[in-house]
Amino acid sequence: MKKIIKWIVLAAVVVLFVGTIVFLYKKSQAPTVVYTLDSPATMNIVKKTVAIGKVIPRREIEVKAQVSGVVEKLYVDPGQVVKKGQVLARIALRPNMLNVSQAESQLQSAKLNLQNQAADLERYRRLVKEGVISQSQFNTYQTTYDVQKEAVTSAENALLLLRTGATKGMVSNMIPATIDGTVLDVPNKEGAFIIESSTFQSGTSLATLADMNDMIFEGLVDESEVGKLKQGMELVLNVGALQGKPFKATLEYIAPKGVTDQGTIKFTIRAAVVLDKDLYLRSNYSANADIVLDKRDNVLAINEGDLIIEDKKTFVEVETAPQKFEKREIKTGLSDGINIEIVNGLAASDKIKHR
Repeated sequence: MKKIIKWIVLAAVVVLFVGTIVFLYKKSQAPTVVYTLDSPATMNIVKKTVAIGKVIPRREIEVKAQVSGVVEKLYVDPGQVVKKGQVLARIALRPNMLNVSQAESQLQSAKLNLQNQAADLERYRRLVKEGVISQSQFNTYQTTYDVQKEAVTSAENALLLLRTGATKGMVSNMIPATIDGTVLDVPNKEGAFIIESSTFQSGTSLATLADMNDMIFEGLVDESEVGKLKQGMELVLNVGALQGKPFKATLEYIAPKGVTDQGTIKFTIRAAVVLDKDLYLRSNYSANADIVLDKRDNVLAINEGDLIIEDKKTFVEVETAPQKFEKREIKTGLSDGINIEIVNGLAASDKIKHR
């Protein structure tokens, strides 16, 4: 019995030893690698850069008042389309009382002078009839009277303008639109106090108007790409608020001076947007512009990751037999960052190692 147990233990040790040897042997053997293959394909290669910016109206202006006062009535709302000359608001004047007092005093003085001139003119009229003075002398007195009459009218208009903002021939408290366009914003509501526009101050804005039928894209391009841009290039705009609805645009301006943006130098560009009648572009929509720098149509290309770069030369590994490869030098062309054009060295039927 002991002899049988001894043989069983010995057999188990042998099996364990042999199993360990086999396991270590198999582990030491390199696994067989099966490489995946790629083939050259015919495609369009487009090299482009991206400009980040926004869509804005080409003409956007702020309408300001020529008088100070309180917004008494607003006639428009944001989004409303207006014509040039259409009244946007009416201003109730709050004149300076010292100026009003001075204007009233000037009017009274002008009226008194006119009364004196009228009395003198009547006396001179009798004298010319009696032949005491000549007609030419009378004409001089008549002119003086007419000038004083105009002075009274001017003083009346000045006082009326201070009190109401309007005269018999001019209205300054009715604020008209200066262009045809859309009202983008009305920053001050009825009852708000506004300051007039003058040579010393810009004044308070009553409304912002823009022509929404003439839109441009304004964005920034990195200095490494700006040298490749030319006026007249075609852009494709992808508007963030209108996903899947690209717009075409034509590059019309490249800034001669760069600006610093997040530590890098960038240049401002502008492009005229081709509008779509079925889509409404709002002012200040954010957008990205794809600018085509170069393009190749229907060329043979491969994935750029399959290339081997050695000593400024370009190679790929071409399959010569199943899972057997040889290194072959090729000449490449335009790249879009993912795929690269094959100028020569490969045929469409070749299989290459995917790296």
